[in-house]
Amino acid sequence: MKLDRFDRQLLNRVQDDADQTAERLAEQVALSPSAIQRRLRRLREAGVIQRHAAVLDPKRVGKPTFFVVSLQVERERPELLTQLRHWLAACAQVQQAFYVTGEADFVLVVTAPDTEAFDALMLRLVAENPNVRRFGTNVALSLVKRGLAIPVDEDDGAD
Repeated sequence: MKLDRFDRQLLNRVQDDADQTAERLAEQVALSPSAIQRRLRRLREAGVIQRHAAVLDPKRVGKPTFFVVSLQVERERPELLTQLRHWLAACAQVQQAFYVTGEADFVLVVTAPDTEAFDALMLRLVAENPNVRRFGTNVALSLVKRGLAIPVDEDDGAD
């Protein structure tokens, strides 16, 4: 799907605040509210916008701990990697999972109420995924920045 300048502007604005009204977005992007609604619908139907989510303040919902986990697998056989990917995708505590190059095979961002809950989760991960060779953990001491926004270049030179 080709994105024009208006689409790119709109994507940046809704990533910043998806609760904005079409009228407010129209002021920022210089289109009519109905054009904004049509574009948002098209972007959702095309899968460019996958979903809307609320970003919570961790301190106000129990102050969970964040862990950055490097995971190594024993063998990189496709069926074993697929099984692990499905497990990671289904686990609510795994906030993000990246298949990476380098020493680790996966890097995860995991949240848990405390280290005991994290330990129980990792024991379950290893028990249910025998292809996991080892994992290393970094405990986040503080949250400096958290986000999922993908900066979209608003000027592609084609408009």
